Amino acid sequence: MKEKFKYKCDSCGAVYNIQKDLMLCPNCRDENIEGIPLKGILKIQLPEEIKHSLNEKQKHNIFNFLPVEENYFPPISVGNTPLIEAKNIQRELGFKNIYLKFDGANPTGSFKDRASYLVSAFAKKNNQSEIVVASTGNAASSMAGIAAAAGQKTFIFMPESAPKAKLIQCLQYGAELIPIKGNYDKAFDLSLKFSQIKGFLNRNTAYNPMTIEGKKTVSFELNEQLNSEIDYLFLPVGDGVILSGVIKGFTDLKSLGMIKEIPKIIGVQAEKSCFIFNAFYYDNFDFNYKASTIADSISVNVARNGFTAVNDLKKVMGGMVLVSDEEILSAQNMLSRMSGIFCEPSSAASFAGFLKLKHSIAKNKSVVLLLTGHGLKDIDTALKSVKFPKSFEADIDFILDNLNL
Repeated sequence: MKEKFKYKCDSCGAVYNIQKDLMLCPNCRDENIEGIPLKGILKIQLPEEIKHSLNEKQKHNIFNFLPVEENYFPPISVGNTPLIEAKNIQRELGFKNIYLKFDGANPTGSFKDRASYLVSAFAKKNNQSEIVVASTGNAASSMAGIAAAAGQKTFIFMPESAPKAKLIQCLQYGAELIPIKGNYDKAFDLSLKFSQIKGFLNRNTAYNPMTIEGKKTVSFELNEQLNSEIDYLFLPVGDGVILSGVIKGFTDLKSLGMIKEIPKIIGVQAEKSCFIFNAFYYDNFDFNYKASTIADSISVNVARNGFTAVNDLKKVMGGMVLVSDEEILSAQNMLSRMSGIFCEPSSAASFAGFLKLKHSIAKNKSVVLLLTGHGLKDIDTALKSVKFPKSFEADIDFILDNLNL
């Protein structure tokens, strides 16, 4: 069955067999210019046979909907992350159905494990033991951790300004870390040159077809975890691959007859990292754009998945919203206090986006907020919204007298 999975070019529609060295469409890849969104992105097509083998009463195995056999996946548990009903937030805001999908519970604390898991399996199936990746932090630490479980070696190109927690994760997992004096875009281009020279598999987001495909698994999980239809799904957007992955998942689910409607998908970007927002609403693809936001995981100058993400969102009639850094920090703090979920700033952007649009959403609608990373990945930013107390004398009477109870 797996050989019946195919690649389809998102730009020209050409169909190809899945091959280890095929990353972008041969017809379209020559149009690519360093530093702009990729053309010729390949998406995986489900075999028609799968649609006719489904039993509605049977619990479905996600590996049946992925192009690599289950036995190739590394011995580490990825996915099946908690879906939490945010009851305190529901009461505070007057909504009946708000849910938090917390992917910070993945092994390396990031949603990116979903893509790394499939990339690692694809590498093993094709007898490749070295994987290269460029990242602002989460994809790097994710690939390093998953590869460590699989006995593979990771080479990481990452801006030297990335949060130290993510740098330390990569080193703990035994990856070869190559900090770059430059931004993510420069790291991306250097990593491609490196992987081509060395012949190593490149995991770069959007460039490797397995990244979008791996990320679709969250849509399948949400469909199982919520018995009712999802009305709205808010998610953070940087380069747009999570956005495309989630849309791919719900599109597959609908084609399989497992859902009736695709949720209203709302991508959230920081005001100062809004490449995809501008492209979506104003058809403005600014290839000289410079991003600057505290939410490092969604701080991207030129989104490499920009063309595809915008098209995907338009096809499902989704939307975008911008939030300020101040709104992100406030949302992060509110989420922690009212749900017990400490997520990193990029994840909190989902909640900030919902707070900005909540007045236009009926209170009985089902809303899911996708929280993509754990807060411990970026402590320095979290410190901006909390205040450390002064130390107390080691005397109970002093403590009681000075506590503001």
